[in-house]
Amino acid sequence: MRLAVTGTPGTGKTTATEHLDDRASERAQDTRVVHLNDVIREAGLHDGEDPDRASLYADFEALGEWLDEHAAGTDEDVVVESHLAHHFDAHRVVVLRCAPETLESRLLERGETEEKAEENADAEALDVILAEAVDRHGTDAVYEIDATDRSPEAVADEIRAVLDGEREPSAGTVDFTGWL
Repeated sequence: MRLAVTGTPGTGKTTATEHLDDRASERAQDTRVVHLNDVIREAGLHDGEDPDRASLYADFEALGEWLDEHAAGTDEDVVVESHLAHHFDAHRVVVLRCAPETLESRLLERGETEEKAEENADAEALDVILAEAVDRHGTDAVYEIDATDRSPEAVADEIRAVLDGEREPSAGTVDFTGWL
């Protein structure tokens, strides 16, 4: 199975999936976590850099081919983590959510500009990634997890429950529009 873990930057995707990696030995089914942003950088799967945002322009076609080659046709579960993960084929999609004010604070703490932090907080309040995930995968394949006040281990446990089929789809259950 391929599981996409996505969400606005700062929601805790990388940290939670690192804990998922740590617990992989606790289950019978092998699990491999692919940190897509690392793949973009390390494999050069981008079309250059946006100097204003200090980010890379991902080459979606090349990424799709890379995933088909490296994350398909295997007996192990593959978890693809990135704010872009929902743009690719997956059996299930987890959208991590975070209260916009907490998200903005996290992004500022890790050195993002105020403009970028505010832009991402607004995107979170507007459900941008959730809407994209539902549009691509449908409500029956999308699971929201509010990570605002939860430990990375607890979020990893929720992701594991989705992977193991122990959680029902939940698109549309988290609402931060009041922040706007």
